[in-house]
Amino acid sequence: MVTDQQVRRLLNYMKKDYTLATAAAKAGMDEKTARKYRRTGRFPSELKKEHDWRTREDIFIDVWDEIKNKLSLNGGLEAKTLFKYLQRIHPGRFADGQLRTLQRRVKFWRATEGPAHEVFFGQIYRAGERSQSDYTRMRSLGIAINHQVFDHLIYHFVLPYSNWETGTICFSECFESLSEGLQNALYELGGVPRMHQTDSLTAAVCPVTSKDRFTERYSGLLRHYGIEGMHTNPASPNESGESERERRRRAEQQPV
Repeated sequence: MVTDQQVRRLLNYMKKDYTLATAAAKAGMDEKTARKYRRTGRFPSELKKEHDWRTREDIFIDVWDEIKNKLSLNGGLEAKTLFKYLQRIHPGRFADGQLRTLQRRVKFWRATEGPAHEVFFGQIYRAGERSQSDYTRMRSLGIAINHQVFDHLIYHFVLPYSNWETGTICFSECFESLSEGLQNALYELGGVPRMHQTDSLTAAVCPVTSKDRFTERYSGLLRHYGIEGMHTNPASPNESGESERERRRRAEQQPV
């Protein structure tokens, strides 16, 4: 098989006024082959046809529609699970060595027809720049005082860069609890970050139809401390990455 390097060598010899036969001999190819590449002016890699035909019969062609239906209902199904299912309902038809073929088919389906994957971008934090807060309902812990359920929330404040955190007990996601929780956190911290991010709380964030971004009272609170306000999009808890992660970590540490 002639390589691109041989053809390149052939063309270089011909530029030096070698005859076709001599240049072909020096390049290590037949004169007839050299004539073809001189005529086309293209390299073997450019003339190579893409392999677009099957060399073996598709053993899954009769069951592929069924497999696709199952993948459409549950895109997380593994090819190995599907293969065992096929072996169970078609005994003796599929050999163990054909698993790899199905795995390739499923991988290709996921890349070309499967559900789109949600994309997350890593968040980079800098010291003293950003703070985040949210609320955590504590009823699931079953805390009681004098045999009465203590139904409350925790206003959770965190610095994503250092994971420094604190909290304030409250009873609703109102402006008063937001203001008290934020000011308690800043007092305990002994400083003020440049930005503060909340969820899309009605106590702080105006509706999308409003010309203002934040409510008047929350804007005044931010101005008082010289903090730039931020908020997540509705129904997007992943945007409060660090506070959400810390809350899940604490919940996982609770005894069952």
